Amino acid sequence: MKIAFHGAARTVTGSKHLITLNSGVQILLDCGLFQGMGRVTDQLNEYFGFDPAAISYVILSHAHIDHCGLLPKLVADGFSGAIYCTPGTMDLARILMMDSAKIQMQDSEFTNRHLREGEEEEKPLYTDQDVIKTVGLMKVVDYGEDFKIDENIKLKFTDAGHILGSAAAHLTLKEEGKETILTFSGDVGRYGDMLLKSPEVFDQSDYIVMESTYGDSLHKDLAPIEKQLLEIINHTCKVKRGKVIIPAFSVGRTQELLYALNGLELKNQLPDIAYYVDSPLSAQATAVLKNHTQVYNQNVMKILEVDHDIFAFKGLKFIESTEESKALNADPRPCLIISSSGMAEGGRVRHHIKNNIGNAKNTILMVGYAEPSSLAGRLIAGQKVVEIFREDYEVKAEVQSIRSMSAHGDYEDLLRFLSCQDPAKVRQLFLVHGEYQVQQKFALRLKAEGFNLVSIPTQHEVFELGF
Repeated sequence: MKIAFHGAARTVTGSKHLITLNSGVQILLDCGLFQGMGRVTDQLNEYFGFDPAAISYVILSHAHIDHCGLLPKLVADGFSGAIYCTPGTMDLARILMMDSAKIQMQDSEFTNRHLREGEEEEKPLYTDQDVIKTVGLMKVVDYGEDFKIDENIKLKFTDAGHILGSAAAHLTLKEEGKETILTFSGDVGRYGDMLLKSPEVFDQSDYIVMESTYGDSLHKDLAPIEKQLLEIINHTCKVKRGKVIIPAFSVGRTQELLYALNGLELKNQLPDIAYYVDSPLSAQATAVLKNHTQVYNQNVMKILEVDHDIFAFKGLKFIESTEESKALNADPRPCLIISSSGMAEGGRVRHHIKNNIGNAKNTILMVGYAEPSSLAGRLIAGQKVVEIFREDYEVKAEVQSIRSMSAHGDYEDLLRFLSCQDPAKVRQLFLVHGEYQVQQKFALRLKAEGFNLVSIPTQHEVFELGF
């Protein structure tokens, strides 16, 4: 048995891990889109590192685009097997992949209208038709179900507490009469999350593929989200009379922001300005989350007893049409705009940043992790000039960040996630989905906890897994 790491290897995007059994059966863990990797992003998304037609099954941990966003290309390039995921993941992945296809087609069309002499025409990675084919291959497996994929492969999902439907995948793999248990953490959420239940415990594993995004960070000592939001809104909209632009992922982060803003209204503290969610996908994702109340934690369930809609408040409007979106940039009045994507690498938010970055009255607010070379990452790093749509823009707007807004657990959460395991029985632990320097620090913590063999794979690196 072998495992190869074709994405999220010493980086936090493009999740793809390929298990190959001695029988030739190939199991792909996630098939995510690379995002925010600068000029090499397109090249990374074009080359899988394996033959899509040779893949037998896909196990999808959750619906974020860096985990599911290349599934339609996988299908377009020859994959025809089953894609296993939880019900919530299927509901979200359907709309996220379709949105991704539309953004790619729109961005390609926009870029091709502004080609410079000698430049080749841009093509999308996949189309909406590829997404439709992909959804047709998706099979639902409930949390806690012992699901038999075939005679030699069993699958069990446990709640990872990251976003709606997110799961750690536990595979029992039989070869030569012996069973090996491999756990893929997916993305691990936070214990005591604002909205969701905490990650579940799981049975002892032989091998663990573990995310490590915040393997060197702690969130708990940071200021409450509502307080920080209120301060930024008041300073920007009331004092400077400007706009707050928030790049936010449509799934998870946008709903957390709406929940926090709703909390301010319940306390009669919400500033009286206009609030816009400029992302049709966010509206769809919010509706999906409302239909899966079983994932909410006890605190949210109590609030639902007195407030039937935890994502709605006075002054909120969801923007649908492109015309309405463009009109926001022409409107000089103070407001708050939440728009995707979270790393500002695509979607409508890039247009909002482009139109507002040159005015010191405005604030661009980052609310989670951003890959360093992404537009959001470069703004967080303090770059004074950034490139947007192939043009340079001077950064005059104020750039702020709420670091505590992350759906990823910090290193204490990650260690707690692993606390149900006997480290002496884990033959090898692989760190993925993290920056290399962060992973090196987290590996030291893991070794101190008794995990003796901790590996940090490089892109396309292959490892042999023994019995």
